[in-house]
Amino acid sequence: MSALDQKINTHFPGLVVRKDLVKTVKGNAIVPSYVLEYLLGQYCATSDEPSILSGIETVKEILTKHYVHRNEAGLIRSTIREKGRHKVIDRISVALNDKKDCYEAQFANLGIKKILVDSATIKAHPKLLVSGVWCIADVEYEHTEDKDASPWIMGSIKPIQLSHFDYESYLSSRSQFTTDEWIDLLIQSVGFNPELFGKRSKLTQLIRLIPFCERNYNLIELGPKGTGKSHIYSEFSPHGILLSGGEVSVPKLFVNNSSGKIGLVGYWDTVAFDEFAGKKKRADKALVDIMKNYMANKSFSRGVETLGAEASMVFVGNTRHTVPYMLKHSDLFDELPAAFYDSAFLDRLHFYIPGWEVDIIRGEMFSSGYGFVVDYIAEILRHLRNHDYSDQYRDKFTLSPAISTRDRDGINKTFSGLMKILFPNGGATDHEIEEILVFAIEGRKRVKDQLMRIDSTYAEVDFSYDNSEGKAKAVTTLEEREYPNYYFKTVETTEIPETAAEAEQAATQSSPTPVVTPIAREPELPEQHLTFDENQRGISYDLLFAPYLKDARELTVTDPYIRLFYQTRNFMEFLETFAKQLPTGEEAKVHLVTVLDEFKGDQLIENLEKMKESCESVGIELSWSFDETGSLHARHITTDHGWKISLDRGLDIFQQYDMNEAFSFSNRLQQFRACKAFEVTFLKVSC
Repeated sequence: MSALDQKINTHFPGLVVRKDLVKTVKGNAIVPSYVLEYLLGQYCATSDEPSILSGIETVKEILTKHYVHRNEAGLIRSTIREKGRHKVIDRISVALNDKKDCYEAQFANLGIKKILVDSATIKAHPKLLVSGVWCIADVEYEHTEDKDASPWIMGSIKPIQLSHFDYESYLSSRSQFTTDEWIDLLIQSVGFNPELFGKRSKLTQLIRLIPFCERNYNLIELGPKGTGKSHIYSEFSPHGILLSGGEVSVPKLFVNNSSGKIGLVGYWDTVAFDEFAGKKKRADKALVDIMKNYMANKSFSRGVETLGAEASMVFVGNTRHTVPYMLKHSDLFDELPAAFYDSAFLDRLHFYIPGWEVDIIRGEMFSSGYGFVVDYIAEILRHLRNHDYSDQYRDKFTLSPAISTRDRDGINKTFSGLMKILFPNGGATDHEIEEILVFAIEGRKRVKDQLMRIDSTYAEVDFSYDNSEGKAKAVTTLEEREYPNYYFKTVETTEIPETAAEAEQAATQSSPTPVVTPIAREPELPEQHLTFDENQRGISYDLLFAPYLKDARELTVTDPYIRLFYQTRNFMEFLETFAKQLPTGEEAKVHLVTVLDEFKGDQLIENLEKMKESCESVGIELSWSFDETGSLHARHITTDHGWKISLDRGLDIFQQYDMNEAFSFSNRLQQFRACKAFEVTFLKVSC
């Protein structure tokens, strides 16, 4: 186990499980992860390998004997009849039979229905009345001559969720972890390997948890396919429900006026709409209007009566176009159905997760480390809904007075949610509080900036805050910095002449003027310091370095971290950038100063020899030397025509990507890769 895994098991004994075990036991069972982890938490919540192996076999045996596969339902029903009683794991829903004045249960996979359920069970587990709940139930069979009576009897029923937890112990154990360790623990609990995610990407994953710990939180995530947008809402918590297709009726979601039955928002902490995007999808305008009122006021009407609920609303969908395309031709809400492409509806959203920043899920991204048993962390998050952390930044930071009440509410709810998740026991530093506040502001600003493109009646907002020193700091979105030419673009309309006479008059009014073309002069390169944010795209060695390498004939690259394969590939791509600047018929030299790794040294030398041979074919003489003093730390590039390029990360500026995928643009072109946070300084020095 890693040091973090050992620490996790020390402070949360019996409450964590190795995340790769879910795949081991799942087999072909179509069952949510939280059901499997509930069982794993009973038998495998330990770091002892023999106990884990024994527990896996026990869980597999339980699933084999008690989980109901649809194609084996007949065999299970026969087993119940022959034995008289049998325990099953199935999704159970209950409905009120008002003619008989009784509650009747239906088993989704087992295929039996009209099983009597007592009122006490319904009072204890009201979610059984809406869409069903995964349960462990004892089912009995007793033959009867009464044709109207069901032979099936419910012996006992236990929804799969934690019965109790010690919140104070949770807070105490949290204090034993650093912020980075805690974030990594949460990412492993979600099921991902934190080593493959940067800080911003981890926070983006954790934003998806806020609807479970914050009441009436409205979240939208639009992005490419395959980024795991809906996974959290279908697999992570028994308190959330995912509606496939994104289409739902008013009675199902809110209230049935004829029966008075409350809909999904009255029973679930989070209601998520999958596949929400799609311009051709139809939506009931009455539903949109009720949703707007609910998302703004936490209430909805049933006739003359007004009802309230606490369910958070989540909307996830796929985009077809790239971010610059959407910004150039429409906006970031372009994919939504026409009924929801409504500024009043969109203004109710508290945060827009930029789904294009989230990596497409790959096999190596899943964690084999320890994380919370899903059911445990789900109950913790639900308990945190009773707390409000939105005021924890106000001693040090002040939002701009220009920010409207609705914008402020969105920022506060996101800030509160992240603080609950990361610092439930307090103790955040000023820097950590500021980082979370900026992230919350950015998510709401992304919503508001697009609203101003859609509806010109929205006034421009100053999304800034004052720090403890009273200094104002503006917040911008990442795509605003990446695509400044398109981000604030508005569609310009030209008045079309109605008649031929008007057209002729317009043509005569615009008399041609002579055009003087100035002589183009190449601008002088500036000395400058550039800062780039995590997950920023559109960056390449060509854009960064090419202007400063032009006309150079000798380079010295100093970087102690040219060891692993991806690092040597980065160096090769830098050589490609330099080769593009070298005029035909000219030759140049490149010297690399690095450190020879004691384990990977032979492989590095072999790779450099291959590069040298390749460089010779394009007129570049490549050489290298290894620093043996152990004091080499600086990373920079110097040229023979007077430039020094200082790099805090060296050439290692890109997030991990699939180098083996020949048909991936991120593999072929650097500008399609997400960057790490890094800085670069260009200094003019004497030749």
